[in-house]
Amino acid sequence: MKRNGQREQYDANKINLAIEHATTGLDDNIAWVTQIASELEITLFDGITTQQLDEAVIQVALQNVKDDPAFDTVAARLLLKTIYKRVLGDYQSAEQLKFLHASHFAANITRGVEEKLLDSRLVEMFDLEKLSQALEPAHDELLKYIGVVTLNNRYGIKGRNGDALEVPQYFWMRIAMGLSLNEANPTEHAIAFYEKMSTLEYLAAGSTLVNAGTIYPQLANCFVMEMQDDMEHIAKTTRDVMWLTKGTGGIGLSVTKLRAQGSPIRSNNTTSTGPIPFMHTIDSILRAVSRGGKKFGALCFYIENWHLDFPEFLDLRQNSGDPYRRTRTANTAVWISDEFMKRVQNDDDWYLFDPLEVSDLNELYGKEFSTRYNEYVALADAGQMRMYKRITAREQFKSILISLQTTSHPWLTFKDTINNRALNNNTGTIHLSNLCTEITLPQDEDNVSVCNLASINLSRHMRDGKVDFKKIEESARLAIRQLDNLIDITRSSVKEADFSNEQNRAVGLGVMGFTDIIEKLGFSYESEASYDLVDEIMEHVSYAAIDESANLARERGSYANFEGSGWSKGMVPIDSIATTEADRDMAIKVNRTTRLDWDALREKVKGGMRNATLMAIAPTASIGLVAGTTPGLDPQFSQIFSRATSNGKFLEVNRNLVADLQELGIWDSTRETILRSQGDIQNIAAIPDHMKETYKTSFQLSPYAFIEVAARAQKWIDQAISRNMYLETRDLGDMMDIYFAAWERGVKTTYYLHMKPRHTAEQSTVKVNKSESIGTGARKGFGASSTSSTPAGVPIEAAAAPVVVEPAPSAPRKGFGFGKPGN
Repeated sequence: MKRNGQREQYDANKINLAIEHATTGLDDNIAWVTQIASELEITLFDGITTQQLDEAVIQVALQNVKDDPAFDTVAARLLLKTIYKRVLGDYQSAEQLKFLHASHFAANITRGVEEKLLDSRLVEMFDLEKLSQALEPAHDELLKYIGVVTLNNRYGIKGRNGDALEVPQYFWMRIAMGLSLNEANPTEHAIAFYEKMSTLEYLAAGSTLVNAGTIYPQLANCFVMEMQDDMEHIAKTTRDVMWLTKGTGGIGLSVTKLRAQGSPIRSNNTTSTGPIPFMHTIDSILRAVSRGGKKFGALCFYIENWHLDFPEFLDLRQNSGDPYRRTRTANTAVWISDEFMKRVQNDDDWYLFDPLEVSDLNELYGKEFSTRYNEYVALADAGQMRMYKRITAREQFKSILISLQTTSHPWLTFKDTINNRALNNNTGTIHLSNLCTEITLPQDEDNVSVCNLASINLSRHMRDGKVDFKKIEESARLAIRQLDNLIDITRSSVKEADFSNEQNRAVGLGVMGFTDIIEKLGFSYESEASYDLVDEIMEHVSYAAIDESANLARERGSYANFEGSGWSKGMVPIDSIATTEADRDMAIKVNRTTRLDWDALREKVKGGMRNATLMAIAPTASIGLVAGTTPGLDPQFSQIFSRATSNGKFLEVNRNLVADLQELGIWDSTRETILRSQGDIQNIAAIPDHMKETYKTSFQLSPYAFIEVAARAQKWIDQAISRNMYLETRDLGDMMDIYFAAWERGVKTTYYLHMKPRHTAEQSTVKVNKSESIGTGARKGFGASSTSSTPAGVPIEAAAAPVVVEPAPSAPRKGFGFGKPGN
């Protein structure tokens, strides 16, 4: 059944030609054409629509990804062809496709403006003809299937009637235009930004990709706010969360200042219910107001662990208990001081207070916090504090880690390390981080901190088997200019956010694909070669970013709060290590090697900086899918696993591993064994030991490797890192050692904790009857078919078992040995 309602006989030759075109340039493409075509026959039924037929071919290709990742390339090409046909019309050659891209571009931009989807300045300020000639559809070859699906479903613009208005290259150009609106020559800069993003060398963050160039340019990704102990401000914060969530922003929210349950309220002579009920209310709002109409809102609550209600805070993510004192959507994180970590180390007591009685503690950090905290402890011991509790510091630390094991919350973040290592803390205390723990900016009642993100794709910065540092520096400089432009263009619905953005111009440039490149180089994640490489890469990124911000300050002026900052004193991120050591009276255990001329840069930054912050490594979960690389600094989860996203489930196969095994001529002989072992190659005798070291997965690596990689990167980063942790051990003593080591090495924040499951489902089969998997019934035609214009996902034949988190033991089985050696 054709799109116009007419019926015609099924023509196998047409399908074979389409498949043959999709396999061009790939090995054994003729054999693949035969295989895909023969498996497609199983899915056919009388009355199948052309849309269902397109989807069926794609699904058959995806069924074979486990045998060779090149089938993913075939599926991506087939899906791209359906998108091209919907947006541009039919074509026969690459030349014709390029012509269609150029000839339809101006009309599609104009339609978007006329339908009030796109900013009218896109047709007023740009040379659309020149931009159309710069479009390069061949760049789509860089996208994997999951990247094409993500771009099309999540980020692409649809017309008011539901028509798709964008092919991938239109999308990239629209983003580039939306980030060039404040340039003197916007067309020239749009082309420069387009070249970087369309070749996946760096990507803007999710909110930017959703909204750039639209009539609602909310382009910032992170908002960091503090709730004041005042009913009016609590209500305003609730309103602000609603509006920021509507605009797709992720939120960090500190509730430390809210008085404890039972604390007196003088205005009506009653007592407070504490922060927990307000947190539950905001959690409900996150579910009611979806992010951009596409998924639930995203927020993380932060609290300092001296708060009297901290034990109840730890229970927020538990499944059992009073549902009105739980959060089902919001995340939680704990803001930990050096004083607490030292008391854990010394097995001292820890006191919990009502913020109403100790209101200055929230604003203090480092030695000043410790001094004042100990004064309150003395008052409590003297019976002069109205409300307090006393426990041992280790008891609370164990409670935090037990909660972390069972619920993956709260995330551990280190208050004093963050404040002492900040170069932008001259405007106030940093009270919390953001949704993903990489943003560290001061905030108060008048400032909702904002950060604007982009990430360099390291896997696109290799040449002749080596890291291309010159190209990395080029990408960093252009990304900083693009991010600085974003600040002038973005608009939020909260005036305090716009004010903070204008005053501080904070940006966060990060990286992704670190594991991708060390696999290509043959390094183990837990090796000195890996540690030295991340150190060197981040030094080059940091140097170029700082230098470019100093250049922009000369061109455009310094940010308003520059005077008094660490920058104004000639400091750079690595200098904050000594500052933190002096405040702690303890050494930070991190390599101090430098390679570039930092003294010259120290002198330069004294003259002005355009941005209060420049670096932050985000998790890049979504844009990593588009870039087709490993997220952030994370290791491989598995060599073969099922990835669930909002767009469906997808089979991920490590292409680097497959390529190495194919080069050795053993992929075909080891493939089924790898599938049966759920992607674990460590016990396969045919695979050489050096490859087993390179391709260790997250739970096979030492957790100290994650910490060392983060510590080396943190040397050069003025903000923080979304550092996921993966642990096989459930021993509380081991966990205490690991998280203490993170603090000891100067790591600012940690993110999710992933625990290895104790039990995995038995793998009953590797091969399946494809006719059963795809489906043959006349009602649906094929099992994965849907009414959407693109496939929802892919049926998985072999995938990693899901991570099942089980309760931890109540006490460690062995001693508590801080400073445990890493590897």
